[in-house]
Amino acid sequence: MTQDPDAALMLAFQRGDQAAFRALYERHASAMVGYCHRFVKDGPRAEELAQDVFVKVYRAAHRYSPRARFKTFLYRVATNHCLNELRRGEYAVRAATPGAPGGDGAPDLDALPAHQPSPHQDLEAGRLAAAVEVLLDRLPEKQRAALVLCRFEGMSYEEIAETLETSVSAVKSLVHRATVAAAAALAPFQPAAPREVEP
Repeated sequence: MTQDPDAALMLAFQRGDQAAFRALYERHASAMVGYCHRFVKDGPRAEELAQDVFVKVYRAAHRYSPRARFKTFLYRVATNHCLNELRRGEYAVRAATPGAPGGDGAPDLDALPAHQPSPHQDLEAGRLAAAVEVLLDRLPEKQRAALVLCRFEGMSYEEIAETLETSVSAVKSLVHRATVAAAAALAPFQPAAPREVEP
């Protein structure tokens, strides 16, 4: 018996339990909208894509096998769907709006202090959010997917390899290249090293 509660719900749905699928949807819908938004940068379209993903999962339920976590299966469907959407060519690189609310999939700025930010910190946070959005837009498709799955969704290399249907070594290479690009793009936002004071 699987120890993944999501997989258990999916297997219950295979047996005809509609409430199990509703539970899966309620658990993952918000995160899925955010994930889709990282690809298309359009709130309403991200919601539509997330709905499409769950429709595909619903229709593919009979083919589901719990050899991996349900989340891996879900994000494989979502990644393929989002990459196909990008290949339609309608999504040009665009800058994010500084200060945009995080609820529609803007980058998570976990490193920011928990206290009330100053106006200067608000401005810097907005600039950083915009830079992250532009960076993600400019990465090649597979690099973007690997980086988002690793850094934002917290997946292991093994899970990402399963999601992207590639090898672990290929995932490591994708994440490394994306991380190098990110480090270069976000270098202006790194705090300056303290200068040594001469005696």
